[in-house]
Amino acid sequence: MATPTSVGSRLRDVRAQRGWSQLRLVNELRRASAQRGHTLPTDASVKRRIASWENGHSAPDDFYGPLLCTALGLSAAELGLNHLTDQDAPLLDATYPASPDAAIATVDRLWRADLNGYEPLIQAEPSQPAWNEASLRWLVAPEASFPVRGGEREPRVGLADVAVIRTTSDMFAGLDDQLGGDHARQSVIQYLSRDVAPLLKGRYSEAVGRALFSTVAEATLLAGWMSYDAGHHGLAQRYFLQALRLAQDGNDRRLAGSILSAMSHQATFLGQYTHAATLARAALMGISGVATPTLRAQFHAMEARALARTGDRRATETALGEAARALDASNTTDEPEWITYFDAAELAAETAHCFRDVRRARQAVEHAENAMSGSHVRSDFFATMVLADAHLHAGDAEEACRVVLDALDLGEQLKSARCVAYLAEFRRHLDALGPSAAHRELAEQAADNRLWLASEAPV
Repeated sequence: MATPTSVGSRLRDVRAQRGWSQLRLVNELRRASAQRGHTLPTDASVKRRIASWENGHSAPDDFYGPLLCTALGLSAAELGLNHLTDQDAPLLDATYPASPDAAIATVDRLWRADLNGYEPLIQAEPSQPAWNEASLRWLVAPEASFPVRGGEREPRVGLADVAVIRTTSDMFAGLDDQLGGDHARQSVIQYLSRDVAPLLKGRYSEAVGRALFSTVAEATLLAGWMSYDAGHHGLAQRYFLQALRLAQDGNDRRLAGSILSAMSHQATFLGQYTHAATLARAALMGISGVATPTLRAQFHAMEARALARTGDRRATETALGEAARALDASNTTDEPEWITYFDAAELAAETAHCFRDVRRARQAVEHAENAMSGSHVRSDFFATMVLADAHLHAGDAEEACRVVLDALDLGEQLKSARCVAYLAEFRRHLDALGPSAAHRELAEQAADNRLWLASEAPV
């Protein structure tokens, strides 16, 4: 297998033979990238990569390797890059890890590739078969047997280390909630790659290992949510898959069910409603022995969200009824801390989404008005946008436009592709009604708003 040093030496020689400067190679890479529909970072950034390759500090990855071949007119073998495709291909596979060791290795490589801006991964599409495979593999999995981990040279990991991961993840979760997933996403990935990955490879007892895997699963779930919110859907799905496996090995079925619920949420957003309903039902089935009322309520609500998008009003109302009954029976002292956010306001928001989608506009308005928590900025933005949509469907375009301005004020600091998508959907509905004074006034008042401007482009 070629080493970074040998690849770098070969690359430097080939460039010198052509009489090219590093900047000329940058330009040729940019031309090759444009042919593939990709955009490279700044010239200085690409030039630093070239210098790193030529000095043997790193090797071209599966994104830049083919670009080099095109730019230089040479095969991968001629440049010594033939090992890279086999090495990096698993990064693009959306599969459920077969073992705890496979999960550790895969999630570590995902974090590193994400942190290094590996574009084929960041721009990857979600895999539909992966949703079915993951839910089935988790449902039928035997009780996790925890492996002996780490050698004498590996760091010793204790419960104090696990507590630090949880505290740090909670901090990042707060930033995600208040500022959107695209605000601190890279910081989360950097923390997981540089601080958490070595702990997974460390020495720990079974009890510590279970707690470690469960906590890292929760942190990886957050990375998935943030990637989803930022619009990196294939990457988000891969994080959800790894989180599910880590939760399985942590013997945390409640968290695993919540991860399936997150996958259901994403599938609904992507228009995969049958997959979304199946994932929500798998979550309910898989934790039946350890379910809490709030978890059941949240999973029923996810099923309702998927069903509402299909227009099945009766099934949607049935699922919402189950969610309401479950939440009425909840007792926060018995719930996992990470699900306590799902309260009456959250259920009202989910219900408003559902009634909007089954064209029960008045009921959607009523529930959306009860969905404002005052403490979860992005959730309040979504609820406000649903309220605007509901007013629009009810025939009150003027009130709908006024409410959108409230949403834009709420979302002023949010960096979220989902927020942009909500706005874009509203604008399509508004445009379908034709020109109006309310429409023109909204466009004038929102003209300089960042989210409004972003929603003008295809989402």
